[in-house]
Amino acid sequence: MKKTAKARFKITNWNEEPYSAGTGIPKLTSASVTKTLSGDIDGEGHVEYLMVYVADNHATLVGMERVTGMLEGKSGTFVLRRTGVYENGEAKETYTVVPGSATGELRGLKGEGKTSVGHGMEFPFELSYELD
Repeated sequence: MKKTAKARFKITNWNEEPYSAGTGIPKLTSASVTKTLSGDIDGEGHVEYLMVYVADNHATLVGMERVTGMLEGKSGTFVLRRTGVYENGEAKETYTVVPGSATGELRGLKGEGKTSVGHGMEFPFELSYELD
C-alpha cells in the first residue's frame, strides 16, 4: 500500500559551473546542491545535476540525489534519479527512488514524486512510496 511523505526542503548550497560553453552552442553545466529536509522525511540531500541551457531561461536537467535521514522513524539513505526542466523561473522535476539504492532501515524503499517550484527559500517535497 502506497503512502505519501510530505516534507519541506531548503537549499543550503548551490555551486554551478559550466564545463562546455561557446558561441552558438548550448551551454553545459554541472551543479552540486545540498539541501535540508524537514517533515515526514527529515535529513539532508545532496544532488549532482547536469544541465544544458538551450536559452537564457530554459534548461533541461538530470541528477542523482542521495538522501540521508529518517522516514517513518526509520533511518537510512536512498538515491533519487531526477529529470526535469527549468523555464520561465520555474523548475519542474520528476524523481524516482533508484531500485536497490536504499540502505539501513529503509532497505526496500520504492517511490516517486514530482515538484514544480519557483524562486524562494523553502519548497514542498512529496514522495509517494512503499517500504517493504
